[in-house]
Amino acid sequence: MELIPAIDLRGGSVVRLLQGNFDAETRYELSPEALFNRYVRAGARRIHIVDLDGARDGQAGNRPIIAALAALGSARLQSGGGLRSLHSIESLLATGVERAVIGSVAVANPDEVMEWFKEFGADRLVLALDVRIDESGIPRVATHGWREQSALSLWDMVSRYEDAGLQHVLCTDVSRDGALAGPNLPLYQEAMTRFPSIAWQASGGVRDAADLEALAGLGMAAAVSGKALIEGRIAPEEIEPFLPGA
Repeated sequence: MELIPAIDLRGGSVVRLLQGNFDAETRYELSPEALFNRYVRAGARRIHIVDLDGARDGQAGNRPIIAALAALGSARLQSGGGLRSLHSIESLLATGVERAVIGSVAVANPDEVMEWFKEFGADRLVLALDVRIDESGIPRVATHGWREQSALSLWDMVSRYEDAGLQHVLCTDVSRDGALAGPNLPLYQEAMTRFPSIAWQASGGVRDAADLEALAGLGMAAAVSGKALIEGRIAPEEIEPFLPGA
């Protein structure tokens, strides 16, 4: 399993949100480039970057920063936030970003997004599905920066895109994101059981090396972590086994 460090950008700064709440923001003094380089030196070969302004407002306000990080050429990037048109994906990938991460638009306009899979190839797109677990235990997809809740389940969405050649799914349990509460292991176990051919990326709640070991034990392709890594809660020697360049 690969550990993919996450960098969330808002207004040009590195931030973390608690459970997707824009009013519960932690802002860090590190510049995006300094944090990016820290992860590269640790051995990260892929980094996940989210434009939170884009996710909230549809405006890619942090695109110049993302383009500058991609131009460094020291790690592969997967990036999302506000990617709601073919043109926006084209322009992002043209900066050197390896994979575009698409979320809300995949729920709202599935026919259009299916065409993107044909246009760019399934390996260039990551389907980001953010979920909240309902009272029946079903993971329901949240959209638009997690402010809106759909009736669609995670399983509905993955099934819908399988025929398009879906390869990569980034799944976040919103209730655990930024909360250092541990990942939702039962959710990911069910995901792996239902769709074993998908390269699943787990996001939300990672707090220590034991969480990474548990996710690896499930067979996850990757784990995405932000807060625990930014705040140094996992020792460098504990994350080395999950970083390809360490």
